[in-house]
Amino acid sequence: MKRRQFVQAATLALALSVGANVMAEPASLSRVPYQWRNVTLGGGGFAPGIVFSTVERGLAYLRTDMGGAYRWDARAQRWLPLQDDEAEPSYMGIESIAPDPVDANVVYMAAGMSARMPAAILRSADRGATWHKTIVPFAMGGNEDGRGMGERLAVDPNAPATLFFGSRHDGLWRSDDFAATWHKVASFPLVGLGQPDRPRTTHGGLSFVLFDKAKRGRMYVASADPGARHLFRSDDGGKSWRAIPGGPSPEMLPTKGVIGRDGVLTITYCDYIGPNGIKRGQVWRFDSAKGEWRDVTPLKGAAVVPGGYMGVAVAASDPNVIAVSTVNRYIGGDTAWRSADAGRTWQELSRTSTRDVSATPFLDFDKKADFGHWIAGLAIDPFDANHAAYVTGATMYATTGFNQPGTMRWAPWTKGIEQTAVITLVSPTGGAPLVSGFGDLGGFRHDDLTVSPPRVHLNPFLTNTNSLDYAGEAPAVMVRSGNTHKPVVPDTSLAWSSDGGTSWQPLRVPPSQPTGSEPPPEATGNAAITVSADGTTFIVETAQPILTRDRGKNWTPIRGLPSGVRVTADKADPKRFYAIDFAANQLVRSDDGGATFRPVTSTGLPADLSAARAIGREAANPLVATPGRAGALWLLVGPDLYRSTDFGQRWERATGGITITRYGLGKAAPNGKSPALYAIGEQRGTKGVFRSLDGGAGWQRINDDQHQWGLRLRMVSGDPKRFGRVYVATDGRGIMYGDSKEGMK
Repeated sequence: MKRRQFVQAATLALALSVGANVMAEPASLSRVPYQWRNVTLGGGGFAPGIVFSTVERGLAYLRTDMGGAYRWDARAQRWLPLQDDEAEPSYMGIESIAPDPVDANVVYMAAGMSARMPAAILRSADRGATWHKTIVPFAMGGNEDGRGMGERLAVDPNAPATLFFGSRHDGLWRSDDFAATWHKVASFPLVGLGQPDRPRTTHGGLSFVLFDKAKRGRMYVASADPGARHLFRSDDGGKSWRAIPGGPSPEMLPTKGVIGRDGVLTITYCDYIGPNGIKRGQVWRFDSAKGEWRDVTPLKGAAVVPGGYMGVAVAASDPNVIAVSTVNRYIGGDTAWRSADAGRTWQELSRTSTRDVSATPFLDFDKKADFGHWIAGLAIDPFDANHAAYVTGATMYATTGFNQPGTMRWAPWTKGIEQTAVITLVSPTGGAPLVSGFGDLGGFRHDDLTVSPPRVHLNPFLTNTNSLDYAGEAPAVMVRSGNTHKPVVPDTSLAWSSDGGTSWQPLRVPPSQPTGSEPPPEATGNAAITVSADGTTFIVETAQPILTRDRGKNWTPIRGLPSGVRVTADKADPKRFYAIDFAANQLVRSDDGGATFRPVTSTGLPADLSAARAIGREAANPLVATPGRAGALWLLVGPDLYRSTDFGQRWERATGGITITRYGLGKAAPNGKSPALYAIGEQRGTKGVFRSLDGGAGWQRINDDQHQWGLRLRMVSGDPKRFGRVYVATDGRGIMYGDSKEGMK
């Protein structure tokens, strides 16, 4: 393919298409230069697919379900994020990725988080350093059920200007101008089921598109929708189609496919599109020359374990070497299988392998690291059959001994990948710079932001940490609440630490009765916990709020504190706690260490405080106390920030010209009278991360157009010990931390 043709087509499309999605920053918007880096974890989340380039050794791409795409840089020996400059949240959910089969510099992506969010095809002529976007009329589901299937997007190796995309809801689509414009393939037999009419539902649609390099014009498209036929072939480049008879029973849905150099197609099947909900699976091979199907499922009969098969790969050097992986196999865990004789016999790799997780030791959790779960993606390097990789729900493993006999060593292949959803974080006044709460992984204490921490929060291990707090004058004392993926937490949803989050102790509250049909909040992780400034008092927001002063041995009901509200501890005065009584639209305060709360006659606040309510257990508390200053409070009411310096009696609006969704406090500037304020918000039409050093009167943007992370931002906090340092919790790109030039001096 001529690169000039690609660039010309992309430039024309950029001029004509609203998909360019370019918005210039207003000239009047003030900005402070910041250096941004990831807090190191290493992997951490679900990456549905890995794809090697067939053109250049050492070139590979990884797609994630909410953190964008990555490219492996062989020279730097790390993964490079390709969408940190993205401003559209939906485009961080990657439905499919397709490296060009002729030009190593060209790569395409299908991006769209869900059926009710924007979707686009992205194309790059510089390996993802820059992208051109075409908004498309068909919806995607990069973070919906079925995201492990694929690849749905494919480039014709004999006519690289032509691409096909198998959509979820609207049939097969084609482009003949390097993905600049698209039209529906009218001759394809399945038109699609249309967009779902209910939220949180989707279709499998066309699960993969494959070209047979050895047969010009031959391609396959699979359907994971209910029907009598699931595999279709064209021998004239997509002009006409016919269903392929035979194969598994119709209730089995094709998820992924691969063609060896012998022209044989290997397909993995599940009874549901996954990754959840799969109970059965099979593996079949179709020999197009003979027109024959063969069932090569590794486990059959009485040996079958509930779960399916999804990942599939074939060695470029030997079409008899194939590999498949299981998905959603919760009895015994997921595994992968390797065959050297085209599926006649199999070697189960989890039984004959080791995992070296020294680079990301948190993967040990509270036991030895397992082989993995949700192994939707599996690939063999086309230039090195010894190099193979598979993805899981928490990391990606690779080996350099895939073709060698004996024990196979796997290690995380994640340097540069930060694919996590962060719920909450704190930067305490002493101890570690950062303690976090994650979705799925629980959370971490980071003593060194550049090193993967040794463990997740344990004792108890809660998959999600929803609230964190530390004692302002005794920061070694911390508390957390969280939940598991089950409806009810098996033991306790609460914990406390005396060593700054290095180790934890479970905290159990007295049994309480459910309210109506709902279990009590402490049984589901909905009960947030707060600690006093001196670390002696814990308040838990159960249905009837309670406190303990002896680490849970005894509990006392709190008088005057409404249920279902968030409590804030003064960071300097251990006797003071604050909350908003939304029924009465007023601030309530405790002056006796939390035993009783009384209304405060406040002035300066809006008459209606309902916009200050924290909705959901993962929401940040809008009421924040200033470290080291008794009675110094900040309250976010809707988009506006208010401040008080007298324990909540007098308030004044602190912001103007900016709308805020989340905010946090940091160390004041030298000689500053106010803590540094950091906010996720919007100013003059630009969304981003902002900072104020004068109590909210003036704001400056501190991120830039190259650091937007899909604007999937959940929380922000400054560092009380280091001026200029800020932490941003993203939904898919882990934790970002930034330093200003002033703070780096």
